[in-house]
Amino acid sequence: MTPAADPVDRLDPVILHHVVNTLGWPDLRPLQRAAIDPVMDGDDAVLLAPTAGGKTEAACLPVLSAMSAQGWTGTSVLYLCPLKALLNNLVTRIDGYAQWLGRSAALWHGDTKESQRQRIRTERPDILLTTPESLEAMLIGVKTDHAHLLGGIRAVVVDEVHAFAGDDRGWHLLAVLERLQRVSGRRIQRIGLSATVGNPHELLTWLQGSGSGRRPGRVVAPGLTGPPGPSSGRVPTAGMTAPPPGDIELDYVGSLSNAAKVLSVLHKGEKRLVFCDSRRQVEELGAALRARDVTVFLSHASLSADERARSEQAFAEARDCVIVATSTLELGIDVGDLDRVVQMDSPGTVASFLQRVGRTGRRAGSTRNCLFLATHKDSLLQAAGLLLLWGRGWVEPVVPPPEPRHLVAQQLLAATLQEHKLGDQLWPEQWNGLVPFDRSAAPILRHLTEQGFLNTDGGMLFIGPEAEHRFGRRHFIELTASFTAPPQFTVLSGRTEIGRMDPSVLTEDRPGPRRLLLAGRSWQVTFIDWGRKRVFVEPVESGGVAKWSGGTLVGLSYALARAMRDVLLGADPEVSLTRRAEVCLQEWRDEEAPHQVYPGGTLVARRGNDVRWWTWAGYRANATLGATLSSIADPVQRPTDCYLRLREDLSPDMWRTALEAAQDGPALVLPDVDRRAVRGLKFSAALPHRLAVATLSARLADFEGARTVLSEPKRFSTGPTA
Repeated sequence: MTPAADPVDRLDPVILHHVVNTLGWPDLRPLQRAAIDPVMDGDDAVLLAPTAGGKTEAACLPVLSAMSAQGWTGTSVLYLCPLKALLNNLVTRIDGYAQWLGRSAALWHGDTKESQRQRIRTERPDILLTTPESLEAMLIGVKTDHAHLLGGIRAVVVDEVHAFAGDDRGWHLLAVLERLQRVSGRRIQRIGLSATVGNPHELLTWLQGSGSGRRPGRVVAPGLTGPPGPSSGRVPTAGMTAPPPGDIELDYVGSLSNAAKVLSVLHKGEKRLVFCDSRRQVEELGAALRARDVTVFLSHASLSADERARSEQAFAEARDCVIVATSTLELGIDVGDLDRVVQMDSPGTVASFLQRVGRTGRRAGSTRNCLFLATHKDSLLQAAGLLLLWGRGWVEPVVPPPEPRHLVAQQLLAATLQEHKLGDQLWPEQWNGLVPFDRSAAPILRHLTEQGFLNTDGGMLFIGPEAEHRFGRRHFIELTASFTAPPQFTVLSGRTEIGRMDPSVLTEDRPGPRRLLLAGRSWQVTFIDWGRKRVFVEPVESGGVAKWSGGTLVGLSYALARAMRDVLLGADPEVSLTRRAEVCLQEWRDEEAPHQVYPGGTLVARRGNDVRWWTWAGYRANATLGATLSSIADPVQRPTDCYLRLREDLSPDMWRTALEAAQDGPALVLPDVDRRAVRGLKFSAALPHRLAVATLSARLADFEGARTVLSEPKRFSTGPTA
């Protein structure tokens, strides 16, 4: 259809009335204006804007207008989020917009009470806010008539779509949406809301899934220019211009205790959000700040939902205070009007930094800002490299993890549960040809039937006894999540749940009474219920220990490692560096860089029996090089982001022979995988072991980075190296 001269005129008049008179907005933002036509025309779209850019309204106002104009009934819109806390934060706002038109929105996730779920089943809301995991549970659960509840879905809004697309939850999301489309019997409009990414057009194509009955697609981002092209990581930032250099500051404090000291005296009277990249650091910094009489609140995934909600609410209402958080507060959750963001050490991606700095500067007359506090030299270099990339306008492309065979196995089991039986030749229709949930999954299906996960009878597939044994607890609840959560013990003070703690804290040998650090406070263990995985505690003054199992992070990217190399070669990010940061970086450049960096390529440095190839290529490229050059790589090592350790008896002939074989050979080699690592791959039990190992190997590889390193000049040095 021909767009109206002013797209705002297409919105429902009641919505326009409330925008002006209830919200008090004199006009819509550019993104909100630009989204009206594609959303109301039924196009698939990715709406791109920085944090607090009005993306929720850009999707909801035209979707509600379409709902009214076209007479949608029942539950017709799904609003999907990666975090329950984000859903909790949004439901009141979205329900308020829906009520302007006599419509409603409701919330359904893992913490939703059964009474509320039953109300949703019988009194279907127009908009249902949920997670992909809860959507999966609705499809396979015995209590929900999914055809009745979800059969009228017309549009799906995926908030923080980039957070899904970059990991296995994205594959799970796409597969579930294809199955949902079959339930509804129509092509469902897909609208993604995203922060700045390096490949927005590729993200849109990814979101559109199988393309079965594909609608037109649009990337909506005022300021984004140029046609879709191959992802380079360097992109127009869609309205996210870099704050002036004075608003971003990099400091080197040398320790966590020094960071607490700085935070206790700096920016007093302001509301500060401090990001850490581990729960342990959150706890230790929170305790150190509390010891300095700073009003401090904590938020991370292992705190109880009530504890997090109390912290976030208290922080939103306070002024002179600090909240210390992991990335749980990165994705748009409203914690009130912030004055300042502080980053401990460095995030792993420019995209995370953009999310975090976007939490500030929302007040009129205020600017976005971020203070980096590096607690050790390595993190100072990483932060400087990250800020160098940011200053160049570079943002990571979002790339789905390759070869999700374990998710294919999960989906075959889940679809069989949903349908009760699947035709042993027609099963690919469930995913409308979406790769890799198509006929290429036949070897995985064969394994599932051979091992008893699926039974066959009369040309039909049924859930088998091995699936019941492995995943059948609580109506197959384990099948609804694509990620593995390590076992944790619930920590209780009286009847109040504080959070969850890694069991290793309860079993490792330590002198004296056993004490935990949780919610920024120390607790002494009084009783452990091993069978029910519960720990009872009472508060004590100090001495608690925080510890959680590591995540699945596999090091830094090629781009970030190379930016760190550029810093060592003299490039400074265009931000404010404190004198301490300048001195530390200069010492590194003067004393260590000559033995770690070669300006013309890569450096092989020997110190005694220690031989290191300083590639500055990132963990995955170095792991690929180590596997490809196995004849000269030290077999007892873990590759790092910066270098690969080589055999101590390396000779020029050995080096030359290995490189010639790698450059002339048929292909690079996938990195080796510790067979025990397969346990961390969800649903690996439903895969042949060789396929599970192959999946992990593919995810550890960076062939492009490895090829670049192999093609670069190499220099040899026998001087001292750090």
